[in-house]
Amino acid sequence: MKIITLTKKNLLSIFCCFLISVFAIIILSSTAGKVVQTAGEERKIPIYCVDTKEKVCSISFDAAWGNEYTDTLLEILDKYDVKATFFLVEEWVSKYPDSVKKIFDSGHDVGNHSSTHPHMNDLSKEQQQKEIENCNESVKKITGECPTLFRAPYGEYNNSLVECCNGLCSMYCVQWNIDSLDWKDPTPQEMLTRIQKNLKEGSIILMHNGAKNTPDALPLIIEYIKSEGYEIVPISKLLPDGEYTTDHEGKMICK
Repeated sequence: MKIITLTKKNLLSIFCCFLISVFAIIILSSTAGKVVQTAGEERKIPIYCVDTKEKVCSISFDAAWGNEYTDTLLEILDKYDVKATFFLVEEWVSKYPDSVKKIFDSGHDVGNHSSTHPHMNDLSKEQQQKEIENCNESVKKITGECPTLFRAPYGEYNNSLVECCNGLCSMYCVQWNIDSLDWKDPTPQEMLTRIQKNLKEGSIILMHNGAKNTPDALPLIIEYIKSEGYEIVPISKLLPDGEYTTDHEGKMICK
């Protein structure tokens, strides 16, 4: 019979192999069911802005949590005769159905911002689809119409999400090319300066219904945009009909 003697070196090697095996199992478990984009796969880009020579742009608001400023924002938009786009999370929709109806009845776009505001990149394609469809269903129960616009929480996306949105759900996946950064509570003038530096034909501006300085900044932003000869329209009116592609910057270009 052959006797195997375990030395410190042998024990160290066995322990290292054990650790490597455990680490590999953890990685495989954490990625199970998730969509992984390979290096050779062509990256699919959502719509960040629109390729147009017309002086037109859109203002959009993401609504995921608070609701204390929504009525004020709607009053401001109505005062300036501006229609905007509101991307709503299903949990917000369920909590504030009257506000959802008021947004819709005021003539603004009601877009989809997911069901639970997750990191969509961490979900499987089936889970991504469920996040989108659940929100669509909740909005439709209140407005009678299914959203056609989707914006991913945190602006995070991958090929699977874009494909799911454009294909299975027949929606536009929309981002933005101007971030007001209102969630960081900048001053109204600081927000206005960001718009002044970045506004161009086909721009999509990102704001939030729950940011405390947004109600004070919104009139300044609208007045500046209009003074530059731009028309402000909801995103549904900004996007041209027909087939399109997006370039490496996310500019929507008609075929």
